[in-house]
Amino acid sequence: MEASSTCAFKPISGFGLQSRRLLPSKFDLRNQTPAFAGCYLRMKKRNNCLGISFGSNSMGKMEGSVRGLFGSSVKARSVRAQSSGIGVTDNQNHWSPSESYSFDVCIFSNVRSSSTFCICKGGDVEDVAPAKIQVKSSGSVFPYVGVACLGAILFGYHLGVVNGALEYLSKDLGIAENPVLQGWVVSTLLAGATVGSFTGGSLADKFGRTKTFMLDAIPLTVGAFLCATAKSIEIMIIGRVLAGIGIGISSAIVPLYISEISPTEIRGTLGSVNQLFICIGILGALVAGLPLAGNPLWWRTMFGVAVIPSVLLAIGMAFSPESPRWLYQQGRTSDAEVSARRLYGKERVAEVMNDLDAGSQGSSEPEAGWLDLFSSRYFKVVSVGAALFLFQQLAGINAVVYYSTSVFRSAGITSDVAASALVGASNVFGTTVASSLMDKQGRKSLLLISFAGMAASMLLLSLSFTWKVLAPYSGTLAVLGTVLYVLSFSLGAGPVPALLLPEIFASRIRAKAVALSLGMHWISNFVIGLYFLSVVNKFGISTVYLGFASVCLLAVMYIAGNVVETKGRSLEEIERALSPAL
Repeated sequence: MEASSTCAFKPISGFGLQSRRLLPSKFDLRNQTPAFAGCYLRMKKRNNCLGISFGSNSMGKMEGSVRGLFGSSVKARSVRAQSSGIGVTDNQNHWSPSESYSFDVCIFSNVRSSSTFCICKGGDVEDVAPAKIQVKSSGSVFPYVGVACLGAILFGYHLGVVNGALEYLSKDLGIAENPVLQGWVVSTLLAGATVGSFTGGSLADKFGRTKTFMLDAIPLTVGAFLCATAKSIEIMIIGRVLAGIGIGISSAIVPLYISEISPTEIRGTLGSVNQLFICIGILGALVAGLPLAGNPLWWRTMFGVAVIPSVLLAIGMAFSPESPRWLYQQGRTSDAEVSARRLYGKERVAEVMNDLDAGSQGSSEPEAGWLDLFSSRYFKVVSVGAALFLFQQLAGINAVVYYSTSVFRSAGITSDVAASALVGASNVFGTTVASSLMDKQGRKSLLLISFAGMAASMLLLSLSFTWKVLAPYSGTLAVLGTVLYVLSFSLGAGPVPALLLPEIFASRIRAKAVALSLGMHWISNFVIGLYFLSVVNKFGISTVYLGFASVCLLAVMYIAGNVVETKGRSLEEIERALSPAL
């Protein structure tokens, strides 16, 4: 009796199969896989592993046929299994369990193409899978993610170091009575970061991710040294600009590198570590400023300390593997395999290379230029990236941090250091929680929860300043609103954009699109810092907080309609879904 047109395995944990996969009939096999075309498939009443039978001596012949088809990349392994849960599908795909008995199974894996065939002795030929069989990896990305996060630490440190040091350096450099020049010391870092973020994308595409890190260490090191040794305001400003260029480049390439080297199953967790280390850098700047009260010249040491992680970043990246995705994009396939082996172990090289092969099928396009980001093909996804960072800044995070000291004073907390420490600790705690949820809850849901919580917190802050009925509790409610806002921000709006953008951008535009989005971040940061006090003086802080709450609600609606979930999907899968090749 001829075999029916389809046969299948019912998922059984003992086989490690993740999904049911139908096998074409022998006529389809003749067209697709010549090794099976010569096999006469027949059904027997008793000896029917899925209703398809082979002679008792056919296993060796079949193994030879499979190896002949796929070459040396095919590996076989045998297991002993029970037929419980195995049956036959009829033409309507109705499941019928077969009789229970023991049998031997030989599983052939085509390592290069990730195909797997399961052959039962006396029984079945089954195409198992595109589902990937999880194997223990002998490689590890953690040391290299740690090295990259030195850039994130420097990002946070340079942003925070001037807050405590400004008063003392102003006296030392003779600008204590000149608020304009003090403003330049603060804002030139942001201006340099804007330039650096745009530059970082082009450098990463041209020289690769690790070499760009090493180049980035130059302005970071020189900038920190000039700030620490400055004898005039001009040298201080030059140092701040260079440090700004350095952290601008870091802001673009740290999330880019981490996303490209991280395994899919933990990419969210590792990607959010970037934001966590930025928070740690800010806290480090706060701690570094503690000796200032007893030693007014300590501000020079605060700036000089940043030289150490800058040098370590360059040294660490000299020994770190390049992104396999960038190498593959450059046509350096063998180098990509070597890099993948260092990152994931030899067990997962084939899987990684297969993903890269699949991602490049049908596309031999050259590297994208800046104008390509605004083409109809990419504009929507690029606009999502820019919008996320715009919402992040317009939602009021800088305003909340700026006003946190006065808010805490209204509640009786007079120490600025204590206020800053509480805000910083809330940020670190929230980001740590987000890291643990990123690959479970998903990016989009965390963004929605985050912006909704920020809107509620802003509303609470606004009401605490205006409702007379709340006047007796205004200080406590303001502190509560501030802490809740920072916690909500750190759960999604803070860490997710930098993680999500390298995931949703196609490989040929990824570096430049991330740089463009980070440029939007720095520009909006600069503009808000420049005009925020003027807006507050004109409309009042309560009204400004209501405006921030409205922006947060707009962000919720925008994210719900435009942001896709990327949890559990490889970068190549996401690219094929969002940016199909022409």
